[in-house]
Amino acid sequence: MSSIFELSPRCQELQKRLTDFVENDCLPAEDIYESQVGKGDQRWKVVPPIIEELKAKARSLGLWNLFLHKGYPEGPGLTNLEYATLCEITGRCPRVAPEALNCSAPDTGNMEVFAKYGTPAQKQKYLVPLMNGQIRSAFAMTEIAVSSSDATNIETRIERVGDHYIINGHKWWISGAGDPRCKVFLVMGKSDPGNESAYRQQSIVIVDAGTPGVEVVRPMTVFGYDDAPEGHCEVKFTNVKVPVSNIIAGEGRGFEVIQGRLGPGRIHHCMRAIGMAERTLDLMIARVTDPSRRTFGRILARHGTIAADVAKIRIEINAARLLVLSAADKIDKVNAKGALRDIAMAKVMVPNMLQKAIDLAIQAFGAAGVSQDTPLARFHAAARCLRIADGPDEVHIQQLARFELFRGDDIREKQEAIKARRAQILANNSKL
Repeated sequence: MSSIFELSPRCQELQKRLTDFVENDCLPAEDIYESQVGKGDQRWKVVPPIIEELKAKARSLGLWNLFLHKGYPEGPGLTNLEYATLCEITGRCPRVAPEALNCSAPDTGNMEVFAKYGTPAQKQKYLVPLMNGQIRSAFAMTEIAVSSSDATNIETRIERVGDHYIINGHKWWISGAGDPRCKVFLVMGKSDPGNESAYRQQSIVIVDAGTPGVEVVRPMTVFGYDDAPEGHCEVKFTNVKVPVSNIIAGEGRGFEVIQGRLGPGRIHHCMRAIGMAERTLDLMIARVTDPSRRTFGRILARHGTIAADVAKIRIEINAARLLVLSAADKIDKVNAKGALRDIAMAKVMVPNMLQKAIDLAIQAFGAAGVSQDTPLARFHAAARCLRIADGPDEVHIQQLARFELFRGDDIREKQEAIKARRAQILANNSKL
């Protein structure tokens, strides 16, 4: 990797330190974390104590708030490319490791919003405790009544009344909203629905979780997983009143803010997915080479189809990794807007690759693969969800197709130039 992409000595040291932390602390703590999640009516009230121990150790090791790239004074000075390589390591333990480093969604994206657009007062009130790991947050965009993959459909209203905004809307799939530590929402809605530009109608406002009118209706489940205590919740905002100082960046800048937030966030998701794929492959290899498990007199790896599956997964993981790292590198060089094409390719390829790898691993495990005895079932739920989250495959494919088809006129012009040059050469007795 270092022969293709330049990584600082500090990043390489962080990779070693983080690998050791994930393998020796986070992975062994996975089952303990799950056992400490609250039961019954405590499910959304209890935070597993082991996560606070892991956070303290990560902080002591210098593995804290690694996500804010070097453009922010609050961050550790890594590039998006460098942080992407660290995301892969945490992706091997996705339920525990990212939070242990204070680098889990949706907090990372929200902290970047506060760091980039927040006023000094907003940073002091929200960014500081978020970066200290004292509170958590949620980003409220997706809505229950409209197709939210096209964010211009958002119906939540943000109306200015004097020195306040009144917010009314019905959201769902709001990650983190169930967490007892969630103290702040960033809410996207329409503040100027009559604006002639569909992309200047939206704004983002800060809403404290305890504000009257904020109602967490219910946790949603992903193939039966509720991801407590954070969860993905249905949330209603009814006549929620916040001061105008709670606006992010200014009225009408909602789209600008979410695009800046989502670009790097998609890369973080993709690299964690690469880590999940690597662990999936490790689990599969351990299973199919286990001498105690034989079918028709041979270990599973001796069957041609399974051996071929292992090889194909390795090829696809390596290809996907290079694509994502290339996108991260381009974000560093030309910013997220300039890297939209690369981000779109990664966002489509990686979750599909991961889903395929997990499916093949489950098949190799048989019934155990869909049980609670391996992480594969939960990985499968996450992989399938990732093909919808942060923009479904179809949106990214459509965007990528536009980028490619836009080249049509230039391609035809070059083809005509080649034909003209060919005719010129032929007219000159086939001599240049």
